[in-house]
Amino acid sequence: MNLIDLSTVPNTDDNFMSFLDTLCESLEFEYASYATTHPITGDVQGYANYPDRWKLHYAKRGMHRVDPTLYQSARSIAPVDWGRFTEHPHFKSVFNDARDFGITNCGLTVPIRGPYGECGLLSVTRNCDAHEWNLLKKKVVGDLQFAAVHMHDNVMRSGVLHKALQRPALSARELQILQWVAAGKSQQDIGDILSISHRTVEVHLRSGRQKLSALTTAQAVGRAIGLGLIHPS
Repeated sequence: MNLIDLSTVPNTDDNFMSFLDTLCESLEFEYASYATTHPITGDVQGYANYPDRWKLHYAKRGMHRVDPTLYQSARSIAPVDWGRFTEHPHFKSVFNDARDFGITNCGLTVPIRGPYGECGLLSVTRNCDAHEWNLLKKKVVGDLQFAAVHMHDNVMRSGVLHKALQRPALSARELQILQWVAAGKSQQDIGDILSISHRTVEVHLRSGRQKLSALTTAQAVGRAIGLGLIHPS
């Protein structure tokens, strides 16, 4: 299960990120995000205007696999205040880290059901006390529901999800190793260059082949080059 930042998909515009920024400015939130989960792969795909350092930390630690603001909210049909998750152990683990990046647990997620069974989640957060949060939430929840429908419908129509699914989410190490293979290096050579064992190299190659639906390493390299994931040498 991968986490895909749709703003990094090539040849897509930045209108969705601009929409999140405008939403925060107009409704007095600090951060906003939109996410949807692929029904087959379970990959979480979306946009977020959180600080880059937090997005990297969140992705590296695989927090999307346990974050209840994603999976618990996706089971709801009504807006979900994050306050209902405060006793959830995974919520605590995520937001104990989030505080170090200036992100609080005052947040709201609005789920949207699409015509094909897909679920989109628009989430917003603000650094404030409980009283201020309750006042703000009541004032803007209607606008947020409208914004969630708008965001979800436009993402679905944009084709960006299709592009993301056509571009497998390989890890940095998998791409690095495939790049060295493309340069003509053997597994032993690559292990020496990266200071890892040749068995570890093979583990990464096997994973890369699976993600690229390739039977051989040569086929995986060819597909990675064709997708623009690595460069021919």
